[in-house]
Amino acid sequence: MNTPRRIALTSQTNQFFAQRIKLAAALVLLGSISACNNDNEPQALSPAEKNEQQRFQQELITQLVNAKAGDVIDIPAGRYQLRRGLSLNASQVTIRGAGMSETVLSFKGQKQGAEGLLVHGDQIIIEDLAIEDTIGDAIKVNECRELIIRRVKIEWTNGPDENNGSYGLYPVQCEQVLLEDNHVIGASDAGIYVGQSSAVVVRRNRAEFNVAGIEIENTIGADVYENTALDNTGGILVFNLPGLSQEGHTTRVYQNQVHHNNTDNFAPKGTAVASVPAGSGIVINANDKVEIFNNDIRDNVTANVIISSYFSAGYAGDTKLPEHFDPYPETIFIHDNEFSGGGDAPSLLELKALRLSVFGFSGHLPDVLWDGVMNPELLHNGQLPKHLAICLDNGDSGIVNVDAGNGYSDISTDKTPHECRHEPLPAVELTLANQAD
Repeated sequence: MNTPRRIALTSQTNQFFAQRIKLAAALVLLGSISACNNDNEPQALSPAEKNEQQRFQQELITQLVNAKAGDVIDIPAGRYQLRRGLSLNASQVTIRGAGMSETVLSFKGQKQGAEGLLVHGDQIIIEDLAIEDTIGDAIKVNECRELIIRRVKIEWTNGPDENNGSYGLYPVQCEQVLLEDNHVIGASDAGIYVGQSSAVVVRRNRAEFNVAGIEIENTIGADVYENTALDNTGGILVFNLPGLSQEGHTTRVYQNQVHHNNTDNFAPKGTAVASVPAGSGIVINANDKVEIFNNDIRDNVTANVIISSYFSAGYAGDTKLPEHFDPYPETIFIHDNEFSGGGDAPSLLELKALRLSVFGFSGHLPDVLWDGVMNPELLHNGQLPKHLAICLDNGDSGIVNVDAGNGYSDISTDKTPHECRHEPLPAVELTLANQAD
């Protein structure tokens, strides 16, 4: 087997940035560094520092452009200021830093490029680094077979802002995807997003202060587990949108911590997630075969779990749906979760009114909120067939059918139609050569 070609920056550049780190640490100890400002311009550099930063940027761009199968591009510890987006168009390449707190690529003040890092290729590994303040998406990966992103931190350091980049980690139309042990903060759409993909595992990540913490969209076969979704607008989303290359189904969401996702929605108007109400724990929209189990879901003030059709989404509008698009959520199974708090201060006006009228001033919505919109062609005596039903087997947890399709005219908290079970969904099987245990 050929030995991977390892590429690292020059020793002169490494020494320069090591000295910069030591100097910065000393200044912090002396209390001489002022608080960070919130504009999008980096702190001024001396001419020598600026030259070193430019040299580092050009060296890294050259390494990525010239990358060949088997290469390992090592980025040493340091904080690097980049003005241009990076691009990799090669397969069997690893991009590796010294750790998410050690190797930091800052794009504050970015002048060129729509992303921080744009990747097109197969068998890609990105690990052990941080990316900050990109003008657009932080890491976007297109049409990749066998992708691993692990121990990567993405952050927009000015906090929630509609001018932040849309996506932190953004694989789209990929197959065999592993996203693990990452940390994403401040995305104006989704911190961790997987779209139009298949065979996906998203595990042990932390997503906070994004609009959507983790979003699985139009994806077939995804396992989302052992993640923490905290202080987002919506914690974990499983969506289907029309007009894309495939419809998604078969997603397991389990053993996650989904807490206090009550941040005001700061997505730009017109985006799909702009319709997600603040205070949403786990949200299923127009997706089938979703199993939610063994999660700790608490204190999401609109509802801990929301299930809705495409027609209840604020982005639905009057657009005519493609002929074969299924806008209804079906075969949903919610069981064995730990629920607490939540539903006590919903952010939508109609849900505020619902809470007061049905549950009283001090009451709260049940843990599961369903819009009640079903495919009329499939109903028998007003109910879905058992194999398509929304099933709830979660102790004394309740569900409310808000009857959104009829103007909230027949609201029901009757659990009887939901006292059912579905067969557990199969685990996702990854065949990645370098996946972690």
